[in-house]
Amino acid sequence: MPRAKFIAGNWKMYTTLEQARQLAQRVAQGVDSVLAQKVRVAVCPPFPWLLPVAEVLRGSAVALGAQDCHYEREGAYTGQVSPYMLREAGCQYVIIGHSERRHGLGESDEFLNKKLHGALRAGLHVIFCIGELLTEREANQTEQVLQRQLLGGLAGLTAEQLQQVTIAYEPVWAIGTGRVATEEQAEHAHAFVRRTIAELFGSNAAENVLIQYGGSVKPENAAGLLKQPDVDGCLVGGASLNAEAFLAILRTCL
Repeated sequence: MPRAKFIAGNWKMYTTLEQARQLAQRVAQGVDSVLAQKVRVAVCPPFPWLLPVAEVLRGSAVALGAQDCHYEREGAYTGQVSPYMLREAGCQYVIIGHSERRHGLGESDEFLNKKLHGALRAGLHVIFCIGELLTEREANQTEQVLQRQLLGGLAGLTAEQLQQVTIAYEPVWAIGTGRVATEEQAEHAHAFVRRTIAELFGSNAAENVLIQYGGSVKPENAAGLLKQPDVDGCLVGGASLNAEAFLAILRTCL
């Protein structure tokens, strides 16, 4: 049985409150019953807009996600947001390990693993990001980097818990640069990730895990990426800020 497609929009630190509401409304209105049967859809606004966007999305086929979380349920962690708070705000998903946090904020595999476990305890579905730097790709280290990030990030998980995790392969050199991995490069990386998952959790888990591609995804390149056998969806950045572009990416799944 073919795996479902899953497209998520990461709005990053963009949108005003009104822009967020309008964007969510346009996306929700554009995901009709036919599209909803073919593809799972989520949008991940900035923290302050989660509640108003949740209200806009209520009753629609579009799920709400957050862009990060802390690993504890509560505590003296000024400026942090608990995964349980996200659930109460209406989130079903949370992004963990995005390269802008790994490399921009120095979050380690061990730290991200704690976040992953914390999010799963709260009942959230995790979009777990992995990916190599340009220097690592040029040094032919892509597979070593992905393996390290998977081993460290997924440590301590069971095959059952993995059912609540989507892997997002995002080559760092393609995020926000306008560059995109070729269809062959994306498929090669995704196939390697699936083989690694099989070694860690078994062939059944590997067959069922969803692996998204992220990195300058646009309507013009989405169809080619999504036709690859191991590419199960996309984590969309800049294009998700435009409802028409995001919906066009979704429609390539039809």
